[in-house]
Amino acid sequence: MFSTFSQLKSLDEYFLQKKDSFESVVMEHLRMNGAYWGLTTLDLLGKLETVDQDKVISWLLQCQDESGGFPGNIGHDPHVLYTLSAVQVLALFDKLHVLDIDKNDDGSFSGDMWGEVDTRAATYGSAAYDIIDTIFCCVGALAITGSLHYIDKDLLGWWLCERQVQSGGLNGRPEKLPDVCYSWWVLSSLILIDRVHWIDKGKLAKFILDSQDKDNGGISDRPDDAVDVYHTYFGVAGMKNSRVFSFLPNEVDKAVGVCSDTSGEGREVGLSLLEYSGLKAIDPAYALPVDVVNRIFFSRK
Repeated sequence: MFSTFSQLKSLDEYFLQKKDSFESVVMEHLRMNGAYWGLTTLDLLGKLETVDQDKVISWLLQCQDESGGFPGNIGHDPHVLYTLSAVQVLALFDKLHVLDIDKNDDGSFSGDMWGEVDTRAATYGSAAYDIIDTIFCCVGALAITGSLHYIDKDLLGWWLCERQVQSGGLNGRPEKLPDVCYSWWVLSSLILIDRVHWIDKGKLAKFILDSQDKDNGGISDRPDDAVDVYHTYFGVAGMKNSRVFSFLPNEVDKAVGVCSDTSGEGREVGLSLLEYSGLKAIDPAYALPVDVVNRIFFSRK
């Protein structure tokens, strides 16, 4: 059983009020990401209503830069990485406002006003380091744009399944320690290329659950380490990572390249991994609960 709620229930206070604490100061530039990690975890646990929605949205809108983008916190420079988190938070609360994000002439995306280009910006511009983080961004971008057929799925799947170590956890590259956050990066990539059955699900689930702080809540990077909201989110998300889509007729191929729908009624296609009870399913490409993703797509009808 997950014991994360006690760590997350005061999330709005942590992000919006405790501004003078050491933790708040050193993590100030990541507060937008932190809000997304914590709020999405609460939504997956069915506890999003415990947060003061108006307070969170008010703070989020104060962060918006005159350029339209969002920074990691009020007064910081805007970047597409933080803009994605802001959009995802608005989506969770069903308060989504469409943002215009311009891509470059060559089809790539810049992360900020200085023109930095990388695969994270491409993925986040489409939706929205380590080697495996970059792989996820590339696979996610290809999934969102319906281009998964360009991948050698067996070759990539073999490399990804080799990331599972004896403890059951997953690492980000050879010779590296396992880390709970890779439960998201690796699993999502494997689900998107339909090779998730190549890893030991039971051993991975045990590794994630063993990384909990059962007394105070939260999940750490590996057993017996200090917990944080980042690893709590990725641990919970990894336990309910699903490939489930409900799209409008004939949009499944276009959106994710998974299957065709000729029924004229729309279709749901799904594949779940660990099927942990009591958690909402999360989409592996958009990193949002499946019901939130469906709500966005069906609102386009």
